[in-house]
Amino acid sequence: MALYELIEQQDLDEPVLVLALEGWIDAGLSAAGAAAALGDALDTITVARFSTDELLDYRARRPIVHLTDGVLRGMTWPEIELRAATDSDGRELLLLVGDEPDRLWHRFTDEVVALALDFGVRMCVGLGAYPFAAPHTRPPRVACTASTPRLAEGSFLRASLDFAGGIQAAIEQACHDRGIPSLGVWAQIPHYLPTRMPFPAGSQALIESVNLVADLNLPFGDLPGRAEATRSRLDELIAQNSEHGAMLRSLEEAWDQAEPADEPMAIGDLPTGDELVAELEQFLRDQRPD
Repeated sequence: MALYELIEQQDLDEPVLVLALEGWIDAGLSAAGAAAALGDALDTITVARFSTDELLDYRARRPIVHLTDGVLRGMTWPEIELRAATDSDGRELLLLVGDEPDRLWHRFTDEVVALALDFGVRMCVGLGAYPFAAPHTRPPRVACTASTPRLAEGSFLRASLDFAGGIQAAIEQACHDRGIPSLGVWAQIPHYLPTRMPFPAGSQALIESVNLVADLNLPFGDLPGRAEATRSRLDELIAQNSEHGAMLRSLEEAWDQAEPADEPMAIGDLPTGDELVAELEQFLRDQRPD
């Protein structure tokens, strides 16, 4: 029995599969922000819905209870969906959104790739973001996890390392094994930001990367305006402390001197961001007491 229910049979013309599952490495909520921006800006149709009863541990990803004046009004359960959409030029894509499965990774991967083949997917692109020694005053750079050396060419950062993988890496690898070119794009997010603080510039960088590698014209929605507002708030905070200002200038200097395909200064070479994180969190609490 399949892990998904086919909701809407769509006749798609070589769509791009975009992976934006929540629960893995996503600094600045950049991948989640990109998926939300695309969901708001595009008319999406749910074509398949996966069984979260089989895939998720609800103790780790609990449903949301809705209570009004003491009366239980219902519950919203986690979802994993495959949604179809078209970009501004009429080219088609599929968005895999929701929570990263807690179990049955091999079956889930096989069924996602089978759906991709059924819909004639021409390329798979995964979204992610990780903390790095990156200044918030510069556009985020993007690293790649590509299935072939050719896909890794261009302006993406390239690294050699072993790291704990997520389900998106499994899907990308399985797509490659079945003849679908695959690429993960990873935005570098300032390491000194609070863990759950959205960084819209990272989300915008990911959408720009998808447009570049997949020949799409996806909208950014309100991300540019939100990115500018976030930068202004961070500028205001850092200007209040000379040590933080010095740290930012060091980051900017290293960033500007690095070659586009090189990794800039490592986090270990910089002062710890713990103090700045604490002040950022306090600053944001002062802005929104709730």
